Amino acid sequence: MAQEKAKNHNLKAVPSLTDATTPLVLDEESSECPKCFNSGLEVLPEGARPCSCRKLKSREKTLKSVRLPKHYGSVSFDSYKPRTQLQAAAKKWAANFATEYPAVNYGILLMGSVGVGKTHLAVAMLKKLSERGIPCMFYEFSSLLKKIQDSYNPTTQASELSVLSPVLNTPVLVLDELGSSKPTNWVLDTLALIINSRYNEDKFTICTTNYFDNRPTDREDTLEDRVGVRVRSRLHEMCRTIILDGTDYRKKIDQSLQRY
Repeated sequence: MAQEKAKNHNLKAVPSLTDATTPLVLDEESSECPKCFNSGLEVLPEGARPCSCRKLKSREKTLKSVRLPKHYGSVSFDSYKPRTQLQAAAKKWAANFATEYPAVNYGILLMGSVGVGKTHLAVAMLKKLSERGIPCMFYEFSSLLKKIQDSYNPTTQASELSVLSPVLNTPVLVLDELGSSKPTNWVLDTLALIINSRYNEDKFTICTTNYFDNRPTDREDTLEDRVGVRVRSRLHEMCRTIILDGTDYRKKIDQSLQRY
């Protein structure tokens, strides 16, 4: 009886061949497509056609290679709703870059306080570029530094070269939260290596940062304080600096949740 249950558990109803509008939902246990059963071809009364799961799997593979965090899976230009004129202008610059690349002569540095949509726009650019078949990569700056440091551990499988090579060579790189790590000599030297290498090879870089060029208060650092004079100088030449203003949208989400 137990064996019969095990057999029956994996049985699936065959979808009607005439129902071409059946929503595509991959089986969570076996990852088997209910339309084509992983053959890649969906059989219809009028003949066979490529199954929609091909496009879905290709998209998932592409996003994985770009290293986009799962949290940003639904992010796009359409889902970004500007609340200020500067945010609207930033969205326009970002969309133009993603559409016109490689016919551009600059990267983009998105500068603004927490929660104004800098990472949202950076991810939207990478998704658009990926859809166009352009290789690109996302790295949160502190996570990248941690991965490089881990490569020094003899018990890990990674090497510094294996970590840095794709970062240096990908046509478009997003460095998120630039300046978030304490600017030790090692951090500054590593960042300078990345930025200078991409500068010399004419690679495009998109950066986001919470730090500004002007010092808001005596206690707060500028971007130059966090990344060093050399790197900030390079970024002035490599990237168009776009400032976003506004309030932290996450606080609005928190306030709306408190109503219930």
